[in-house]
Amino acid sequence: MISVDRDVFIAAMRCVASSVCVVTTDGPAGRHGATVSAFCSVSADPPTVLVCLNMTSKIAQLVRENGVFKVSILPDGAKHIAERFAGMHDSTVADRFEGIETSGALHGITGATILSCTLSQAVEEGSHLVCMGRVQDVTLGANLPLTYLAGRYHPLSREGIAQ
Repeated sequence: MISVDRDVFIAAMRCVASSVCVVTTDGPAGRHGATVSAFCSVSADPPTVLVCLNMTSKIAQLVRENGVFKVSILPDGAKHIAERFAGMHDSTVADRFEGIETSGALHGITGATILSCTLSQAVEEGSHLVCMGRVQDVTLGANLPLTYLAGRYHPLSREGIAQ
């Protein structure tokens, strides 16, 4: 099988703009949260989403063991939350949730659009665990999402967006 060069693949993926999401979980295995770059809708019938989690990460282990997760699609202006859950402050903050306002049992990020999910399938692919979750509840955020492109956060404009 022919595979593209890793650096070329990464350069291509940096051309894809995406919403910035934090995946959280809580249950018998423990509580954790992490910023993810791979999130999308799978199906509307039934409502299903997927997130890709690095297989060696704590969040992947806990989502698999707890069997539940929340996806918080961060609102514009929440760069500090994205960085916190990406682990950028782990050396100075013992708990990623410290000082972050959350809601519900699985600690969705307050102000975000939140999808509460039950893990329906987990598939190992390359270095990641692809987690599909049936959406059990949705909380809509009021703001446009924080977006990420080419290694930087970018604001969106309401101009041209149907309301």
